[in-house]
Amino acid sequence: MAIRNRIGFTSVVAAGLLAGCGGSDAPEDLNTKPGYLGTVQKTSYDGVSNDLLTAGLGRTGLAGAAPTYADPANPTPAELRRAAIYANYRALIDPSANGGYGTLYGPNVDNAGNATLGEGRIAGDEYIAYADDGSGQVNVTMMVQIPANFDKANPCIVTATSSGSRGVYGAIGTAGDWGLKQKCAVAYTDKGSGMGFHNLQANTVNLMNGARASAAAGRNSNFTANLTTAELAAFNAATPNRFALKQAHSQQNSEKDWGRYTLQAVEFAFYALNDKFGDVARDGTSRLNTITPANTLVIASSASNGGGAAILAAEQDSRGLIDGVAVSEPVTEVALNPALSIRRGNTPVARAGLGLYDTLTIGNLYQPCAALSSSLAASPLLTAVSPTLAANRCTSLRAKGLLTATTLAAQADESLQKLREAGFESDADLLQASHYGTYAILAPYYANMYGKFSVRDNVCGYSFAPTVAATGALTTLTATQEAQLFATGNGTPSGGIGLVNNNSVGGPVGDAFSVSPSTNLADYNIDGAICLRNLATGTDITTGQPLTGQALANSQRVRAGMAEVLRNGNLRGKPAIIVHGRNDALIPVNHNSRAYFAANKAAEGAASKLSYIEITNANHFDAFLGFPGYDTRLIPIHRYHIQAMNMMYAHLKNGAALPPSQVVRTVPRGGTPGAAPAITAANVPPIQATPVAANQIGFANNTVTIPE
Repeated sequence: MAIRNRIGFTSVVAAGLLAGCGGSDAPEDLNTKPGYLGTVQKTSYDGVSNDLLTAGLGRTGLAGAAPTYADPANPTPAELRRAAIYANYRALIDPSANGGYGTLYGPNVDNAGNATLGEGRIAGDEYIAYADDGSGQVNVTMMVQIPANFDKANPCIVTATSSGSRGVYGAIGTAGDWGLKQKCAVAYTDKGSGMGFHNLQANTVNLMNGARASAAAGRNSNFTANLTTAELAAFNAATPNRFALKQAHSQQNSEKDWGRYTLQAVEFAFYALNDKFGDVARDGTSRLNTITPANTLVIASSASNGGGAAILAAEQDSRGLIDGVAVSEPVTEVALNPALSIRRGNTPVARAGLGLYDTLTIGNLYQPCAALSSSLAASPLLTAVSPTLAANRCTSLRAKGLLTATTLAAQADESLQKLREAGFESDADLLQASHYGTYAILAPYYANMYGKFSVRDNVCGYSFAPTVAATGALTTLTATQEAQLFATGNGTPSGGIGLVNNNSVGGPVGDAFSVSPSTNLADYNIDGAICLRNLATGTDITTGQPLTGQALANSQRVRAGMAEVLRNGNLRGKPAIIVHGRNDALIPVNHNSRAYFAANKAAEGAASKLSYIEITNANHFDAFLGFPGYDTRLIPIHRYHIQAMNMMYAHLKNGAALPPSQVVRTVPRGGTPGAAPAITAANVPPIQATPVAANQIGFANNTVTIPE
């Protein structure tokens, strides 16, 4: 910060000298809207009837029932915003009091951990716009929130790129919450995924504010599938009532640009701040660039995919926009150098550095059968997997040569072992069953994204459509369901839209209800699961033979997309803190944060300023902690995201030391599943400034060592 402030100071002095020498006509540094931004909408919130953080609901409202609409089939943009903030805030945390909401975190808890903020409403201004390349086909939603108590004398910006595939409010409960409380502007983006639901049959789309409109909205649409009129008609005739979803079907592989979009959100934040606080130019109307990267502290943050976007932004930041990084459970896709290794205690990990699509397709293949292992009988949400369908999956895996065991019990154990051999930690074993539904949706979803497929391609026989929960029969959304998608959807098939197996025996049906043509069994669509895995390997995994024809062409497209999103591990000397839960069953530590730590240490060597904090008894979805069995076993990782943000701010602002890389050993709440006792500070000990040797994470001789 010292060098950057010196540069800013020099510019000011030079301008002053020019003015003193008759240079008053020298060009002024005017605040100019970035060329990629469309029309900017600005709304001010009073912090009483409505606000930036809770949409007027406050701590109490966020903990209560979902907000309602005056006319549910015709919600206003303000009502949709309120409902979206409610849904997204709760989706990333455990909103139960016993889990820590209201005491350890929440709108009423300040960043120091004190429950002193009342209802936690925050007044301020919200700027929102599309970023586009001029085609109207990109339309990435960007948003900047500026709290009313923003300190112009100590300016700061925090990025809050959406987690998962969520819309622009997707990180409001994590990085957004912290940034607003820290009196920082918060730079949000949906990173090109978000709430782009195109109902192909009705030809309706989402607008930026969540309202539904005809696809004739054109460039005002969040996403419209790239289909001609004839192609749309033919698709609807062959496969009626389907939806195209932006992240899957934009044909852009948005993940490769998540870092760029995050950097653009920061640029938007500087524009918005100077629009509000910039000194007035000589013309008496324009604003100057008074708040600049040279005098502003910028922290890139978020969780999950948003955290991965923050890391990618730091790697791509050639202009010095970002000062530091603090993220939670990030997706960090690195092609790990074979010379690098990871050990847990004295044991090398089975596998490390696989990409997200690899882990999704491996998990999708083996999780249903593994859920029947006797060692997983105590799994939370075990009923999320049907024993009958899971047994059929075991049978089909054996018939396809993907398992060798001959009894159901042994096949389940072998499937679990396959997951461990693929790099899933044993700490995640009990969570595999509850994650299968997510894997089943995300595997085809990401196949479409990486391969840049059109919705017309129906890759591996999958499509997305409303389905009847009890039978899987295809249906249509009600007017009310469609009108509220902006709030009820999460960017993936959701809000009443499900995954469909077009190739099921008897015709298209919800994927979980389908019968595989090759086995004639209801086995959770093993044909689709194998097809998706083949796309990642380039081979037929049942025969080991290379793919040919269209299957090979599809695989080449997917693998090219997977290569496009790889991170390089070089944070350009920026200080960074990553926190990740050891029990993460969605973004496994061996393939993400542990692998990235190794890649960064190899790339930056002694110049690396990355601290990796691994949390025991922590998983990916804090929202799951409200379910029986999750509550007794796991603690909220959000608690450590907050600490990482505090530590990074202190480091950048005051020069406080970064914490050494370490394992933080938490204490589960215990008790009866579904009735765990209230969490206390003793359950979530802080990250240590000087961890004991037994908890230190090290890197030496190209090896990361994680304490047992």
